[in-house]
Amino acid sequence: MSDRLARLLETRPWLLADGATGTNLFAVGLLSGDAPELWNVDHPDRIAALHRGFIEAGADIVLTNSFGGTRYRLKLHRAEHRVHELNAAAARIARAEADASGREVVVAGSIGPTGEILEPLGPLSLENARLAFAEQAAALAAGGADVLWIETMSSRDEVEAAIAGARATGLPIVSTLSFDTNGRTMMSLAPGELAGLHRAHGLLACGSNCGVGPSELIASIVNLAVASDPDAVLVAKSNCGLPQYVDGAIRYDGTPELMGTYACLAFDAGARIIGGCCGTTPAHLRAMREALEGHARGPRPDAALIEQKLGAISNGARAQLSGQLDRAAGAAPNAAGRRGTGRRPGPRPG
Repeated sequence: MSDRLARLLETRPWLLADGATGTNLFAVGLLSGDAPELWNVDHPDRIAALHRGFIEAGADIVLTNSFGGTRYRLKLHRAEHRVHELNAAAARIARAEADASGREVVVAGSIGPTGEILEPLGPLSLENARLAFAEQAAALAAGGADVLWIETMSSRDEVEAAIAGARATGLPIVSTLSFDTNGRTMMSLAPGELAGLHRAHGLLACGSNCGVGPSELIASIVNLAVASDPDAVLVAKSNCGLPQYVDGAIRYDGTPELMGTYACLAFDAGARIIGGCCGTTPAHLRAMREALEGHARGPRPDAALIEQKLGAISNGARAQLSGQLDRAAGAAPNAAGRRGTGRRPGPRPG
């Protein structure tokens, strides 16, 4: 079992994870509705160049181009029979760039949601979900991943099915949820509940990714830190500001300076692994690394500081910050239209 991530965490106060996949691939030819995972075979040079750009910008962790790599997501592109081929290729490309970097860089095998609704609300059984995640995880491990990175989840059952599937590889597991609905996931999980999953399943790290912007993500990390054990490793991977529709395309409004501020607040909030999601380019990541290198940890940010530095947070996140864990009224600011603008077409981040 690879211990590269754990070893780096023992020697560093923070690690920098990479930025977006899909929104950066759109800039080099990916079309909305295409499966980025097919590019692991069709355009491996473009995937390698993206990883290389993030590593050169300072990333200590790169996520493989495999977010939609389960049989259920690939079925939408008539590629469900190519799970092993596409995921193993994703990990090999990232591994080659990490190994060529001249320093220790972690390859994280990205595992996203199946896109299906699990029983009893939907047709997918827990066992079939577990088998699909196990199939993907095995391929990522075979390609050279150091850790399996379960991201952008919203359902407890799907998280646990993914963890169970990944567990068979023996690799360490990280899990991040998207707290994008009034301080909770789409399926109503709060950050404190993720802390419980972290303990129950012995995850190497857990945290928040994607969502509706840096301010809401920082609030989720503060709330997660309060509920977590003191030595828990937390992950913050925010979208680069908020999406705007400009000249027929989605653009994220976060500047490098904003993302540098976000990175420092994420560290103050308790995160030790900090990166970007949708819209985050190597230029943003470079600014984040420079900001972190010049930053000494400050006090845990409160709602007022978060809003002063990054913008408004939802009523639900604010209530959790004040210790009220029931579902509060209201919705995340600027949440309208947030789906479908992320890492991949549809419910994909970055």
